[in-house]
Amino acid sequence: MNVPYLDLPAQIRSIRPALDAAIARTLDTCSFCLGPDVVQFEKAFAAYVGSKHCIGFNSGTSALHVAMRILDIGPGDEVITTPFTFIATSWAIDYVGAKPVYVDIDEQTMNLDVRLLEKAITIRTKAVMPVHLFGHPFDVDPVLEICRRHGLPLVEDAAQAHGATYKGKTVGAFGVMSGFSFYPGKNLGACGEGGALLTDRSDFAKRAASLREHGSSVRYFHDEVGYNYRMEGIQGAVLNVKLPHMGEWTARRRAIAHRYHALLAGTPLVLPREAPNCESVFHLYVARHPKRDQLKEFLQAKGIGTALHYPKTLHLQKCFEKLGYKAGDFPVSERAADGCISLPVFPQMTDEQVDYVAAMICEFKGW
Repeated sequence: MNVPYLDLPAQIRSIRPALDAAIARTLDTCSFCLGPDVVQFEKAFAAYVGSKHCIGFNSGTSALHVAMRILDIGPGDEVITTPFTFIATSWAIDYVGAKPVYVDIDEQTMNLDVRLLEKAITIRTKAVMPVHLFGHPFDVDPVLEICRRHGLPLVEDAAQAHGATYKGKTVGAFGVMSGFSFYPGKNLGACGEGGALLTDRSDFAKRAASLREHGSSVRYFHDEVGYNYRMEGIQGAVLNVKLPHMGEWTARRRAIAHRYHALLAGTPLVLPREAPNCESVFHLYVARHPKRDQLKEFLQAKGIGTALHYPKTLHLQKCFEKLGYKAGDFPVSERAADGCISLPVFPQMTDEQVDYVAAMICEFKGW
């Protein structure tokens, strides 16, 4: 049996007629940059998250970059975040000339360890931007309390967590702003790049809409230096088709994860678990094992696709040597990077495929 790590063609096939019709309408109207499809999606996704405003972008990276601009963060400033995630979170900070300041992660959830957060705050700290990693919410309430105590805005990187909940509330609606990605492999993915910034503040939404369109609210009149960060109309059309399926797709991801939990209990793998008050959407099913590389090779030989999220922490990346961090500064993150392996999890995955992956893991003799 072959089990791909991700089967996007199967998802496309399941909704192909609706996608074809939606894209055809966009082609007929030639609404390629922003336009009615994007406006419709912005309203629907804002309602889905429970936020007043959604501004569509060409990527989640762009949305987080603009969030830093809106908060007037710049050279000499610091923004606290995690060293164990995709690099786009730190790009957004670096793009405005500020410094990413890292805080190690929690051993269980692999999200930012809130117990270490306050110690990282300095007079230069201007915001806190944790990540809802792998679809699991970070511990929102204590982070918010620390931010309130120090007068710092919370920006949520929710790029991996569409529909995840913390104490029954959808993530992306807790901070002053949040950023989402619609990269094709995400739980809610476009047919290309896409992203969004969400906020309850009308002034932030207005500035975000201007910054994504060359710093302009009236065509050919530019209030400040902006960017070409607009969402494409076709991506809005695609996302409008996919959004109504999020409930069933999320339920299936959670069912697959719980099946893995049951089948892999008792193995040496460290399995992902949900913290109290949190409901993960299992964007990724990331387990850990000290012989990760051997296990990956074994599964590949058995026709099973896997991935590594993330094999090198951000504080040890060559591009961030300038930050002055060294190996050993964030030991929990470094251990996670050395041992992480992402197993297949996608809504169209069958129980037989899940069982096969689990059986082959149990067959692995390299424990």
